[in-house]
Amino acid sequence: MKKYLVIGNPIEHSYSPKLHNYWIKKNNINAVYEKKQINKEDLKNIIFDIKKERLGGINVTVPFKKFIIPFLDELSPEADETKSVNTIYLQNGKVLGHNTDISGFELGIKYSKYDVKNKIVFILGAGGVAPSIILALKKMGASKIIISNRTKEKAEDLKNFFHELEVIDWGETPTFDMVINATSIGLKNEDGIKLDYSGMGHNKFFYDVIYNPKETIFLKRAKLFGNRTENGKMMFIYQAHQAFTIWHKLMPDIDDETITLLEK
Repeated sequence: MKKYLVIGNPIEHSYSPKLHNYWIKKNNINAVYEKKQINKEDLKNIIFDIKKERLGGINVTVPFKKFIIPFLDELSPEADETKSVNTIYLQNGKVLGHNTDISGFELGIKYSKYDVKNKIVFILGAGGVAPSIILALKKMGASKIIISNRTKEKAEDLKNFFHELEVIDWGETPTFDMVINATSIGLKNEDGIKLDYSGMGHNKFFYDVIYNPKETIFLKRAKLFGNRTENGKMMFIYQAHQAFTIWHKLMPDIDDETITLLEK
């Protein structure tokens, strides 16, 4: 039986095992998918387990999407461009790092029927998933991308890869059409981002990459002020769908049952 993992810290919020094991069972695959909380010093051994085929593959979540790169043999073009990895597997004897977050985000936004073209997008957070979102937004035709991070240097670092980015101070609120929470603030129910919701106007699109909890304080407050909100559930499903297809050479269904599975 092949074993697959999602690794991160924290990891208890992850629905990856629920989704992957559902698809594994539905497609009669002899495999199991589990989650594992690790520390930075464990990364080398995890990759060694893939090389020795003790693991069929892993998904990577916060905060290791960048930290894991030095231990890999090769990066896909998407992972190389973003310097962010969320899917790892063995190919021709080499451990390959890939990024399915880019298309996961793009497909998730398209599913929500929001048109990013010519929109001003404000991103909160410059960590693991931010480069993937920036690349996807560029592909989708956003007119301007503004970013803010608690540690401003991290946001400035992203400008080395995406020169057209505008970096502003944490707590500052620009004019925007869409705002994305790409931080981990909200994983705990009591977590809230300090924003002047009343001064942002209404009819904006508030998007949170977090899908568990279903509605973060960020989304709850945005809704109170007459804004449209969406969590990261469909992004999560689409990025998982691509990882599953890569590992098992089989494309699982994304149907109503799949979507409601994550709401139970």
